[in-house]
Amino acid sequence: HCIFHQNSFSFLFQNAACVVVAARNVSASTNLKDVLADLIPKEQSRIKNFKQQHGKTTIGQITVDMGIRFRGYSIPECQQLLPKAPGGEEPLPEGLFWLLVTGQVPTEEQVNWLSKEWAKRAALPSHVVTMLDNFPTNLHPMSQFSAAVTALNSESSFARAYSEGVNKAKYWEVSH
Repeated sequence: HCIFHQNSFSFLFQNAACVVVAARNVSASTNLKDVLADLIPKEQSRIKNFKQQHGKTTIGQITVDMGIRFRGYSIPECQQLLPKAPGGEEPLPEGLFWLLVTGQVPTEEQVNWLSKEWAKRAALPSHVVTMLDNFPTNLHPMSQFSAAVTALNSESSFARAYSEGVNKAKYWEVSH
């Protein structure tokens, strides 16, 4: 999603308003892949139609004063709407991730499902642990993180499917 000042672009977003309202209606499923299986084909079709209709349209200028938005929600709105840990005051990262991926404000159950899913996938292959252990102690954490993510490519079901020529419309389906 791009950041748009909607008053300036009402001519483009008459049809999109219905999609936004529909996207805010949270799916009952807690399984993110099931939710995406429903959303992605619809979104692919909507984007294709939108590009065909408005691909050459200049939509205006974006300024810093318009603020940061996540799928249309401001930071204070995200802080209010997204699930928090018990006793916590800030949204859980899983909730923001769900919002960014689906466009839907997740339920507490959906965030709990995603937390468990991430925990199941938390183990690192021994070669990545060895690499991290051998980095100099003064190496910036983001450098360590990016190197580790790159090294995880050896275990990636997506990388394997990509090298086998999976159609880009099916990228989201190949992750486990």
